[in-house]
Amino acid sequence: MQKIMFVCTGNTCRSAMAAAMLRDKIEKNEALRGKVEVYSSGIDTDNGYRASIKSIETMEEHGIDMFWHRATNMYHSPIADMDLVLCAEKYHKEQVLRDFVQLREKGNVYTLKEYVKDKNTMNIEDPYGGDINEYRRCALEIEECLDKLLAMNIFK
Repeated sequence: MQKIMFVCTGNTCRSAMAAAMLRDKIEKNEALRGKVEVYSSGIDTDNGYRASIKSIETMEEHGIDMFWHRATNMYHSPIADMDLVLCAEKYHKEQVLRDFVQLREKGNVYTLKEYVKDKNTMNIEDPYGGDINEYRRCALEIEECLDKLLAMNIFK
């Protein structure tokens, strides 16, 4: 079983949406079902916060129920046990590598865009505080990256 974690700041928008979308895609793909565990966390959050309302609404538009999501601080998560850690921004990646030496040694921490070789930027901008269209834009950006990730056939 491969373990993947998405990381952002508060674990209420980007990493939460990425994890929910990837779980949905895996569940719909019989070849991947049961082969990947998906987690998410935030570098600066308290455990238990709900996903932002606009994240929940955006995921509903994708047919994904994210109402159940509760934020997890990365320091209270199983991040050290992950096979792959994908961060929303370069800053998140730097903090994970600084604070988790064992992950630095594994060489398995990237930004999501870096990992899927998106040439535009390494960061997925935070929609927090923006209007619903910012969340939709962010979700589409994440989904494009997840489709590239799945096309890489890294999950066995």
